[in-house]
Amino acid sequence: MASWNSFPLEVTYQVLGWLAFLSWAICGYPQIILNFHRKSVVGLNLDYEILNMVKLWSYLIYNVSLFFSSDIQKQYFDKYGYGQMIPVAANDVAFSTHAVILNLIILSQIAIYECGTQKFSKFAITIVAVVLFSAAALMNFMRKSTDGFSIGSILLDFSGGIFNFSQMVVQSIDQGSWMNFCGNIGKVMISLVTIFYDSILMFQHYVLYPDNKGVITSKIYEEIKQPLNSATQIDEQINGSVKSSDLSSAEV
Repeated sequence: MASWNSFPLEVTYQVLGWLAFLSWAICGYPQIILNFHRKSVVGLNLDYEILNMVKLWSYLIYNVSLFFSSDIQKQYFDKYGYGQMIPVAANDVAFSTHAVILNLIILSQIAIYECGTQKFSKFAITIVAVVLFSAAALMNFMRKSTDGFSIGSILLDFSGGIFNFSQMVVQSIDQGSWMNFCGNIGKVMISLVTIFYDSILMFQHYVLYPDNKGVITSKIYEEIKQPLNSATQIDEQINGSVKSSDLSSAEV
């Protein structure tokens, strides 16, 4: 296995990797805290989270296998050459492990908190990665609002994508080879897909729907909190019809 040629680039690689870890690790907490304070997951796309679970578990298995398994490392070197470096770093394993834990927490919140009329769709269990972000972007488009979707998580997620991709660039510059991009296509794609779709979500939040905050969710929240015994318009119409019938009977 190849070693680093430049110590400054090795340090830069490690710094970028752990910056990516911090950004992606912290980005999960704003949504968890928001759900906890609201005691509701209304506004959070449920398909997004179930697809995110599939993505994160897949990424965790990939990272752990290539980082710890000597047999899989041998297969990697047989394919890409023994002069290459393993493209999975310790921060990749740490991030994917931590992300899976946070995702399980959010899924537990979905199970115990109010979801309104939202439910998981059937396609959510079969489609990953691209649909993950598309589901959230489409929901925001349909609602014309990003209320209930933590923008803090998106900003940190976007930063993590930038740091993660930059880390691979630094390794390629040091080795004078771009083979690690082919050898870790999962890390490349997760970075690029994250950057692309986070850009869409940020555009929706800051440009398309900057004024639609708290309007939609507050309406849904009021509907949820409405007592079961409160009269609806239909109830009032029925009561009115009954009273009219009683009056007519009394007059007869």
